[in-house]
Amino acid sequence: MPTVEVLPLAELPEGSVRAVTVEGYPLLAVYNLGGEVFATDDLCTHGNASLAEGDIEGDEIICPFHEGSFDIRTGEAVGPPCMVPIRTYPARVVDGAIHVELPD
Repeated sequence: MPTVEVLPLAELPEGSVRAVTVEGYPLLAVYNLGGEVFATDDLCTHGNASLAEGDIEGDEIICPFHEGSFDIRTGEAVGPPCMVPIRTYPARVVDGAIHVELPD
């Protein structure tokens, strides 16, 4: 899988989420949870909402439309009305920048 640099870690404070665009892929949400970085699809599987516009509570992202939630680490839908998981992507910090592995 190709690894793509998406943004500097300094631009994503702990406890925050940001939407990023990578050409040829769906919009991604990138998270910083206590210094660990994660990436998921940005679009909620329940409605057309940007998860990057939602709130982080612990390890969950709360959808801004219907307040359903997903586990940021696994993508699992954990709060109704969300039922379908979101896709996750491996992410890591390399030389101060967040890199995400994307499928070919």
